[in-house]
Amino acid sequence: MIEVRLFTAFAEFLDKLPWSILIFLCLTLGLAPFFPPHLFEKIKLLLEGQLVRPIDWFDLVMHATPWVFLVLKLLMTVIPRR
Repeated sequence: MIEVRLFTAFAEFLDKLPWSILIFLCLTLGLAPFFPPHLFEKIKLLLEGQLVRPIDWFDLVMHATPWVFLVLKLLMTVIPRR
C-alpha cells in the first residue's frame, strides 16, 4: 500500500512541476559542461564498464535526473491514467 501512495505522491509532484523548469534543468544541469555533454561521457563510461568510482555514479545520477523526470512527465502526459 505504501508503494501506491509513494507513486501517487511522485506523480502529483511531476504534475505540479512546470515543463519550463524541467526543460531548463535538462538544458543546463542535464548537459553541463556542454562540450561534450558530461552526461554522454558518463553513459559511455557506464556502457564500457568503467564507471567505478562513487563520484562518477553520483555525477551520472545528478546529470540524468532532469532527463528521467522529463521522460516520465512526458509519458504521464501521453498515456492516459486509469
